[in-house]
Amino acid sequence: MLTLQRRQLVGHDILLARHGNHICSMRVDRGNGRVIALLDDGSVDSAPNLIAPGLLLPETLESVLRGDWKFFAALSGIALVLGGLMFATLPALAGAMAGNPEMVEMMTAYSAYGY
Repeated sequence: MLTLQRRQLVGHDILLARHGNHICSMRVDRGNGRVIALLDDGSVDSAPNLIAPGLLLPETLESVLRGDWKFFAALSGIALVLGGLMFATLPALAGAMAGNPEMVEMMTAYSAYGY
């Protein structure tokens, strides 16, 4: 079952345990899987962001969008093109039907045979 929940950043906890109130700022280095902290004395410390390298964390909404953005962009583009084609063909169909009086009469009389 896919659960979209916020990932707990282990590196934050490790750095807070090491340095406490001496941390000025922290940032996540997603490429290397680490959390980097800037300390108040100007030094930098980092900690791994995973408990175990092979541990599969639950997916988050951000990670799904980050991983599948090309698929969602292609799907949106296809939907946009199909919607545009449908919108463009409506005037042509209306013009073809309006030009034929028998078709207009049949379509207006059809509802009389309904319920």
